[in-house]
Amino acid sequence: MWTSAKAPSLAEMEALAHDVLARLPKTFRDLCEGVIVRVEDFPTEEILDDMGAESEFDLLGLFQGIGLPQQSHSDNARLPNLIWLYRRPILDYWAEHDEALGRIVRHVLIHEIGHHFGLSDDDMAAIEASVD
Repeated sequence: MWTSAKAPSLAEMEALAHDVLARLPKTFRDLCEGVIVRVEDFPTEEILDDMGAESEFDLLGLFQGIGLPQQSHSDNARLPNLIWLYRRPILDYWAEHDEALGRIVRHVLIHEIGHHFGLSDDDMAAIEASVD
C-alpha cells in the first residue's frame, strides 16, 4: 500500500488549502474576501532572513500584507493580502506528528488568517475548536 503513496504536489496542496478554507465558519470566510492563498515548496531567502528563521523548514506559513486592524479607507492602491503555505515544511511536520495533513493545513491557515484579523492565539484556538 505505501509503495505507491506520494506527497501531494503544489497544486494538490493548494486545492487542499482551498477546500479547508471553504469548510471554515462562514462568518470567518466572509471576512477573508480578497485574501489570496498560495502554496510554495519553501519560503524565499528574503522571507527566511526577515523572519530570523534558521532553516527553510522553520516556517509552515506566512501572512503577507496589511492586516484588517492596520487598513484604512484612504490607503493607496496596494498589493493583495497573501497567505503563503510552505509545502515541504508542512510535509516534514506531518511526517513527524500523528496528525492528519488536512488538520495541519487548517491549523496553519487559521493561524495565518488570524494575523490578517489581528486575532489572539485564544481567538484562533476557539475558531479551530469550532471546526472540530
